[in-house]
Amino acid sequence: MTLSSKKRSPRFRFRDKLRFVPTPRLAAWLAAGAPVAAGMYAVEPTAGAVVFWAWNGVLAAFSVLDLLTLPTLSALRAEREAPDQVDLGRPFTVKVTVRIADDWLPRGWRIEDDLPATFVPEPSYLPTSSAIAGGSAAITVPYAVRPKERGRYTLSTVFVRLLGSYGLWQRQAHLPCEQDIRVLPDVSGVRGMLASMQRSLILDGKRVYRRSMTGTDFQGIREYTPDDDSRAINWSATARTLSTKVNVYQPERGKIVTLLIDCGRLMGVELEGQTKLDRSLEAALTLAAVALQRGDQVAALTFSGRLTSYVPPGKGMAHLQTIIDAVYDVKSDAAESNYAQALSHIARVQKKRSLLVLFTDMENALFESELAPYLIRLRRSHPVLMLTLQDPVLYE
Repeated sequence: MTLSSKKRSPRFRFRDKLRFVPTPRLAAWLAAGAPVAAGMYAVEPTAGAVVFWAWNGVLAAFSVLDLLTLPTLSALRAEREAPDQVDLGRPFTVKVTVRIADDWLPRGWRIEDDLPATFVPEPSYLPTSSAIAGGSAAITVPYAVRPKERGRYTLSTVFVRLLGSYGLWQRQAHLPCEQDIRVLPDVSGVRGMLASMQRSLILDGKRVYRRSMTGTDFQGIREYTPDDDSRAINWSATARTLSTKVNVYQPERGKIVTLLIDCGRLMGVELEGQTKLDRSLEAALTLAAVALQRGDQVAALTFSGRLTSYVPPGKGMAHLQTIIDAVYDVKSDAAESNYAQALSHIARVQKKRSLLVLFTDMENALFESELAPYLIRLRRSHPVLMLTLQDPVLYE
């Protein structure tokens, strides 16, 4: 059996007060005996009563036997195998295992997980497995699910119904199995960007280098290629190795990039299945990954009507995880964005020259009376870049 994909909550379907649940099969047997007893009662009342009590007595006896085969609550235990963190919108697999401290497998079962409303079950054909080993039985139910919103979610309970040997009654249980899952912004684009940042490739046995931006910082020495500038030839290294060598320069590193992410009311507008805030976070993390890979420092600030998080400048790819941990669960709220407070905070804490990248809704920012004066003031010490997502509905 697989997990149900019904929209009703498992907590509603698996009522807390019920420990044993009758099955449709029991109801069918009861219904089948009613016309027989009624027919006999119409012909002979005494015979009808005997048939009625005999029929129900047999069902009661089999019900008792069925209930005795069901395990006790103390014999049941639930385990869940799921990743601690996943990407937004990317399906992942969860395995729920119910262990029974007895060498008995139920005739049937129904197992559901305590999924948040933002976790959408995906169609899957993952097989259910059951086995008896070491005096205990185990039932494993895998399923696929896709998260629709970022944040931290707690899966606390596994809901179980086990069918007895005669199929008349089910044991219902709520088994504690707590686990936290963090839904992060989709960073698959970050991984792809970093993977594409190779400096050279091998073609016909020869190393071909990417033409990079010119700079003033010395990076190293490499073999000369026909497209290299002859002014970059290192004659000393050429004389020592008897092969033409060139100096390689790179853009200046160690600069500071500050990401300002607006989480105000307008950033909650949905575009093509994602909110503006979600897309802005993905773009911001991609920019942060490239800057950190190049040796720059990155700071991040999120704000709406108030400051929600701030990560001071740091360098190294480990700092990217620090930024993700700080911003992965930010939400857009109903408050208007307080640009004055955010930019004043940056002007106060960021004394060194920094590239400020503001992710916001330009349709609102262009009419924000407080934004322009602060941007003019900040431009004296920090270059400012504003990025926005264009709503196609407004430009049709």
